[in-house]
Formats: sequence, C-alpha cells, structure tokens
Amino acid sequence: MKDHYDVVVVGAGPAGMAAATVVAEHGANVLLLDEQSTAGGQIYRAVSRQVLNDENILGRDYYQGRTLVSALQASGAEHVSGATVWQLSPEHEIGVSRDGVARLLSADQVILATGAQERPFPVPGWTLAGVMTAGGAQVLLKSAALAAPDAVFAGTGPLLYLVAHQYRKAGIGIRAILDTTPRANRLRALPHLPAALMNMGALLKGRRWLAELRAAGIPFIRHVEDLKLLGTDALSAVEYRHRDRWQRFDTSRVFLHQGIVPNVNLAMAAGCAHRWSDAQLCWHAVTDAWGETDVPGIAIAGDGVAIHGARAAECLGRIAAYGALHRCARLTARDRDRLAAPQRRTLVQERRSRPFLDAMFRPSRQFRLPDDDATIVCRCEEVPAARVVEAVALGCVGPNQLKAFSRCGMGPCQGRLCGLTISEMIARQRGVPVAEVGALRLRPPVKPLMLAELAALATAPESIPGRD
Repeated sequence: MKDHYDVVVVGAGPAGMAAATVVAEHGANVLLLDEQSTAGGQIYRAVSRQVLNDENILGRDYYQGRTLVSALQASGAEHVSGATVWQLSPEHEIGVSRDGVARLLSADQVILATGAQERPFPVPGWTLAGVMTAGGAQVLLKSAALAAPDAVFAGTGPLLYLVAHQYRKAGIGIRAILDTTPRANRLRALPHLPAALMNMGALLKGRRWLAELRAAGIPFIRHVEDLKLLGTDALSAVEYRHRDRWQRFDTSRVFLHQGIVPNVNLAMAAGCAHRWSDAQLCWHAVTDAWGETDVPGIAIAGDGVAIHGARAAECLGRIAAYGALHRCARLTARDRDRLAAPQRRTLVQERRSRPFLDAMFRPSRQFRLPDDDATIVCRCEEVPAARVVEAVALGCVGPNQLKAFSRCGMGPCQGRLCGLTISEMIARQRGVPVAEVGALRLRPPVKPLMLAELAALATAPESIPGRD
C-alpha cells in the first residue's frame, strides 16, 4: 500500500467491488480495503472459492457475484484483504490494521461500502451458547460448507427464509421455523403492493421458498408472539407463545433473524450526518445524488446508506464512483451524468419492492424492546434491560449519557449490537421520537486495535504483507 490514493474504497461487497472497478477502469489510483480474505462481502462471501459442489444449494443469485469479482480482478484495482479499517477522519486520514501491523494512509476521495448487519434480537437467552444469527449460519455454509442440523429458525424477513431454504436444499434437517411476522403487517404492506408487483420476480422467489419449506414437512408456526431461549451454560430449548399459549421445542441450536440494518459505525465516527428512518427502524446516512455525505469527499454507497439489496448496491457503488471521479477532475459533469443514467434507471426498478418488504417484515416492538428486565441489552458489558430503564428514571436522556450510567455501548463492538435497542428503549421510556434521543457517539478506533499496533504506528513499514 502507498501513503496516498486518489480514491480509497472500504468494503468489498457489491457496492465496494462495483465502485473500485469503475474507478480503476477510469485510470484513477484506487485502493479497496476489506476484512475478508476474498472479495464478495456478506452476500457473495467466498463466491470465488466456493467449496459446495452443488450450485443449487446457494442459488443462482449468489453465483452472480462471480461477475463482480472477475470485473474487479480485471480492472487492476489494488485490493488488500484481511484489512481492518479502524479510523476515518473528516480529513480522509484512514487507519488500517493487517496482520498485527497498523498504519495511516490518506485519499482525495473515500467511498464507504460497509454494507449491512443483522438487527439486534434481544430476547431472554439470546446470549447463550448455541444461539446465533441466521446470517451467521449462512456464513458458515458459504465459507466452509458447515451447518448445524436440527436447528430452530426464529424471526422474520427474507434472509431467514432464504437460509432455511438453502439448508433444505443442502439436505440439512430443520427442527422448526418460528415466524414472528406480526399479523398486522399484511394490512400495513397492502398499499405498497402495486409498486412491488412491478418487481414480481423477487416476490415470486420468496413465495417459492416458503412453499418448498412447508412442502418439506418442516413445522412452520406463523405469527409467534413471544420467545424465550432456555438453558444454563448453553441452549437446551426454545419456548414460544402462539395464540396466547406457550409451547416448546427442545433444541441445542437456534438461528435468530429480524431484518438487516446499515452498518453505520465507521461513517458516524467520521462525523457523517445520519437521520432516523421510521420505515426501516434504523439510522440512514444523509447523502446527495452521488452518495456524498456532509463531510466533503466522503461518500457512502450500498446498504451502508439504507437497505435496498445487492443489485441496488451495485448501482449505488458505480454512481458513487462516478461522483468521486468527477470530484477528482477525472470526469466532466456531462460524462458523469451520462454514465450514471443507466444505473439510476436500474436503481428505480430495484427499489420498487422495498417499501412493501419494509412494511411486511417490520419487526414487532416485542422483539426489539425487551420487556423482561433480566434480558441482556448490551452483550459486551452484560447490561440488562432493567439498568437502562433505571437510568432513564434517574434522568438519563440519551445513549451517550447512558454510558456513564451503565457502560452500555462501551464494549468492543462500540454499540454495533446494542445501539438501536438502547436508542429505542430510551425513546419509549421518555415518550419521545427516536430522532430526538439520537445515536451513540462513536470515536476511533471503531474496531478493536492492539495497543502495540497503535504504539508502533510511527515505525510501521511502507507496505502490509499479503496484498491480493
């Protein structure tokens, strides 16, 4: 790696790969940084080194990622894998760590393509061994062909059904599917159905997953009203409330999921403005038509801005790249607009079904805001819900003040797994909108960094070994 680049892209998912490819193809000096060992992001994880022999297991959509990876490799973009970005300043100073060596570099333009993460699912017992997210289960399947048989899938959203469908295609037994989608969501989603029908393929694909899961004889319980995960040192059972009756499945594995949200930590730490989205119940970055934030020269592309899906992320990555190239004086405004036009047309089509999906799979308040006082809210610091409620009663008005009351949000994840929960909990207790409560204030390093790495920054070598 050099000390300075025209453009640095953070994240090698659909948006990041597309952005880096466009920048490189236009002759600019570009660096793509990513934590994974290969390009692909979460959705196309390990697509270039897939170990599953049967491509039907993960599906055609997954293998479309090979096209993006091939284009990236052919573009000549510099791609450094296994690299953790732990700092981004408003002046575009970027802190990177790889193989125990940290260094600082800079760029004229920065494009953040940090993607999405799964929404917290704070129910009793969610920190027990044997409990993981559906996305985590999918990562094991994609990256190592590993699976946990006889698991209970619990939650709502397309990813939950997709992973269950992939498990079934792989011949992996599923104990049950507990669908927590509220009954009222159908009525809420109905006004958005006509627009969604213009993207009929996506809807039919989801219906096919559900039909095949039911046809396989897997117990499929809809409209689950409450969940409890039981066990002492590890999970032993899941209890669920359905039609006001509690029932139980004995199991040692549960996969939880209730949607995805933007991964905002790096952008927030850089000072980029965000606003609360009530439609997606999360923070959205404030960007212009080219993905640029209110911090000049820092753009955000893909699901790191708002959740729209992989194809939309590709388009947004290219659009952000054209904007960055124009700001670098490598594209005229006319050429920028001409090149971006087909991406914008595709983007309109991809976004048509999003309001319907947001309304249909809106997670219930019951599963976002724990009523059980003993439920852990902050996993890193083991803060229970009761302590958050007590802090608000004592006068705590926001998540940053809550740090002083409870250390909530001060662990290694810097609020990534509790930030949304505590903001919503405080808003509920105070009776005010979440936007008024605000988000956790994030500071570098946004990812854990060894003190020895930080101390050695001044003598760090000119390059980090292992460049892809």
